[in-house]
Amino acid sequence: MRRYVLFFLITLMMLSAASCEAQPKVTILTKSGREAAFQVEVADTPAKRTMGLQYRKDLGSDRGMIFLFPSEAPQSFWMKNTPIPLDMIFINRERRIVGIVEQTIPYSLDSRSVGAPSQFVLEINGGLAKRHGIQTGDSVHFQDVPTEHVAE
Repeated sequence: MRRYVLFFLITLMMLSAASCEAQPKVTILTKSGREAAFQVEVADTPAKRTMGLQYRKDLGSDRGMIFLFPSEAPQSFWMKNTPIPLDMIFINRERRIVGIVEQTIPYSLDSRSVGAPSQFVLEINGGLAKRHGIQTGDSVHFQDVPTEHVAE
């Protein structure tokens, strides 16, 4: 009986530790003082950046994907194999929004960019940027997003 109790306690501790792991989060502070926070998946390798949110049929209203690039440069995206409309928020190395592409067209092969250099791009559900009042110039905060060693 002691073995079963010990096994149960160890399993419970492991599950508890796993649920306490930090979930990466991106928070945007708008000029009007509002905050919009999104739990994010991190795309920090070429393979993850290439896959992005392709084939996803849904994305929670408080979820997104943050694309991390090794350096600041003009970034360009398309919606190949992506069935949901997205807002793309382009962020420079100082963590300021330099441009937004709203309501992308699903499955489109058209290149989407903002013309300004960015090092990070946050993708969220289409329409959320407008709903939250997110604009160019707003500041962005990363929590538990590993930006130090981004693969080229």
